[in-house]
Amino acid sequence: MCGIVGYIGMQPASEILLAGLEKLEYRGYDSAGIATVNDHQVNCVRAKGKLHNLRRKLDGEENPAQLGIGHTRWATHGKPEEYNAHPHLDVSGRIAVVQNGIIENYRELRADLQAKGHLFKSDTDTEVIPHLIAECLKVPEPAAPATVTSSPFLEAVRQAVNRLQGAFAIAVIHADYPDELIVARQQAPLSIGFGQGEFFCASDTPALIPHTRAVLTLDNGEMGKLTPLGVELYNFEGDRLKKSPRTLTWNPIVVEKQGFKHFMLKEIYEQPGVVRVCLEAYTNSTWEAGQTTPPVNLDLDPSLYQDLQHIQILACGTSWHAALVGKYLLEQLAGIPTMVQYASEFRYAPAPLMANTLVIGVTQSGETADTLAALAMEQERRANLEPQFSPRLLGITNRPESSLGNLVDNIIDIHAGIEIGVAATKTFVAQVMAFYALALELAYRRHTLPESRIEEILVGLRQLPGQIELVLESQERYIEELAHEFGETQDFIFLGRGINFPIALEGALKLKEISYIHAEGYPAGEMKHGPIALLDAKVPVVAIAMAGSVYDKVLSNAQEAKARDARLIGVTPMDEKEAEETFDDLLPVPVVEELLSPILAVIPLQLLAYHIAARRGLDVDQPRNLAKSVTVE
Repeated sequence: MCGIVGYIGMQPASEILLAGLEKLEYRGYDSAGIATVNDHQVNCVRAKGKLHNLRRKLDGEENPAQLGIGHTRWATHGKPEEYNAHPHLDVSGRIAVVQNGIIENYRELRADLQAKGHLFKSDTDTEVIPHLIAECLKVPEPAAPATVTSSPFLEAVRQAVNRLQGAFAIAVIHADYPDELIVARQQAPLSIGFGQGEFFCASDTPALIPHTRAVLTLDNGEMGKLTPLGVELYNFEGDRLKKSPRTLTWNPIVVEKQGFKHFMLKEIYEQPGVVRVCLEAYTNSTWEAGQTTPPVNLDLDPSLYQDLQHIQILACGTSWHAALVGKYLLEQLAGIPTMVQYASEFRYAPAPLMANTLVIGVTQSGETADTLAALAMEQERRANLEPQFSPRLLGITNRPESSLGNLVDNIIDIHAGIEIGVAATKTFVAQVMAFYALALELAYRRHTLPESRIEEILVGLRQLPGQIELVLESQERYIEELAHEFGETQDFIFLGRGINFPIALEGALKLKEISYIHAEGYPAGEMKHGPIALLDAKVPVVAIAMAGSVYDKVLSNAQEAKARDARLIGVTPMDEKEAEETFDDLLPVPVVEELLSPILAVIPLQLLAYHIAARRGLDVDQPRNLAKSVTVE
């Protein structure tokens, strides 16, 4: 989940590296560092904590180096201390490496290198890499006949990466090779940016956008040599590759705060626009019942739908909550039995194979290691079986160009744009919109809903952007004031039923992630089966009570909490008299049918979490111990 950057060209590297790391700090911010090559020497500067600590160390330092690498860390092996920060060097201090990922066999490699006299200074797995490269340079292995790598340095890196086990992306520099930046990828994202006489590498494209729109993403088992004259690509066997960059269309302005105090608040306010874009991308805006054209077109392979009997969804974190809403929609609208499983658990205890099953992986970044591994395992499990068991894989992601896009042939792009805040907001809403579209397309194809009902749902979906805007305009100031009352609160309970139970889970997760308050989400009907023992006057209860089949039930469950002196906060339809009598505090949203209510119900919960965290003076966009994209197991 770390962020790595690299530069080689004609400009001073340090500021380019620091600016790139700023764009990647959402991937980790336990420590940061850069290493540059100048006058055949490696200069490495590292700092514990966030990037501004590193920038402070570098202030006033003249560094004309035109080759360098940088890193912002999310700690896996070793505490977040300066001695564990990247870049890591070999014994001579002439090789520097930054890595995103985990080297699973680092203990064996470390023991072997120590036996050969190598001394280690950190607790990290990464430090074995520069030592291993140095050893390969000192005692090179015989190259395979097909190997045509173009420098001893590149060949040493190639031999080293073939001894590494795990998921990793690395960038390497060497004082004796001041015109070469070597990069390699295995199960962790890495892209190369193409400029005029200069080249870049980064874990994610936001770090490249200010400099170039021509980007090439490395695939697993690929490596490259970047020089001021160009880029050479090879596989780990040493075979030369021919690949062409693609052109990005993103505008750098989309990653700026645009007057908002935090990226998270900006992204909450972007949600009406995101929903509009999703509707435009997925639905026929002029469709009415009786038309021969379909109401929804996701441009997926029709074979995904043929004789479909089951759906299996794999996801983690907020994406898992979106998948739970998706399960409700797919079962209630399309009539397809649907399972939702944590990808991290599915990898080690997969469900029995079922015939005619669509497997959906949901990951906003397209790089979530557990989700990718679970999908790959399912693809392998189903290979070479009878046709009814053949793999049908679908990805739902904000990044179609990601590893997920390379793994599966069918993708639903959620069109949320770059999300910088670590706590997902607009990407959650966009994922849920993708599930609405998928459920409606399946319902139309399977004839499980009358066309008049599909039309009714589409009309309701088109009203959501304006309704979200109304919630933001009418509720934010009140929620900001309400947040002042929870400065000392240590526990929250969130309740929901039916399609809004996942929203209770999401509301609790948002509060936990950015305010560090312990919060749990429960099905409202389960409150009396144990969790009610937690309640007293110090534990606020947030209940999602939207008009529909479970409205009265949720109100009744809320009354049970109120009888235990809990402070009740209700997400309810506007102007509901019974709700006004039940709850101590109301977070009203426009009246909407129950099926569509999750999109509206989640908005005040996002705002509540945001303002409680901001009121506490916490770093909303970069909460402790978290990273935006979980690219390690």
